[in-house]
Amino acid sequence: MAKRLVVSSAVMAAVLIMSSGMPSSAAQQRGRPAPTGPAPRLPDGKPDLSGVWNGGGPIADLAQGLAKGETVPLLPEAEQIMKARQSKDDPEANCLPTGIPRIAPYPWRIVQTPTHIFFLFEGNIHSYRQIFMNVSKHPDDLDPTWYGHSIGRWEGDTLVVDTLGFNNKFWFDFRGHPHTEKLHTIERYTRKDLGTLVNEITIDDPGAYSKPFKVTFTARFMPGEELMEYICQENEQDTKHIQGPARTP
Repeated sequence: MAKRLVVSSAVMAAVLIMSSGMPSSAAQQRGRPAPTGPAPRLPDGKPDLSGVWNGGGPIADLAQGLAKGETVPLLPEAEQIMKARQSKDDPEANCLPTGIPRIAPYPWRIVQTPTHIFFLFEGNIHSYRQIFMNVSKHPDDLDPTWYGHSIGRWEGDTLVVDTLGFNNKFWFDFRGHPHTEKLHTIERYTRKDLGTLVNEITIDDPGAYSKPFKVTFTARFMPGEELMEYICQENEQDTKHIQGPARTP
């Protein structure tokens, strides 16, 4: 397995943007075409989402996932927070979790069981998300966390993930789009074919945005790949060199 260059995700995002514009798909990030063929299914008929993927969430700019002509409906207070943020303070660049729907520019794995679905992340702190497939409602008193409390269900061939209980610590992207603890996300994962996983995310946060809005990102299947052991705090050497406000080039 080829080794991957280890750099901070903030620096990686900037390199990707400057070299080719914001990548429109995970396949562009990795430089290889997505594998082709029909989407696999489990014995019970449900889509099989398991395996290693790359992409599927914002890295540099949340707005890249908007439909053409739309803008991020930031409230004035939230816009001021974003403008005041400095790149060196990006939590993801400082080895902290990405939150939802942000994703690091490194592979991640889906582990699928009848009762839980797990997302295992190579980047940063080797963190993970757990999605409860056997729970019908969120607890009444959630402790705010980086990934919140996620409940999943199937709507046809689409996995729908409803998440509440976020803290307000992570940034949505390298630009610094903020959120509050009022954040509520609904993700819709659809495996279009063997190599393509589409994630449509509805972001609802009345503390930072004037209305709910949708962003869509695409992940690429990486057959034969495995997650590498990458401990961000041991490898991170770039944050001290990042200067200026949280802006994409």
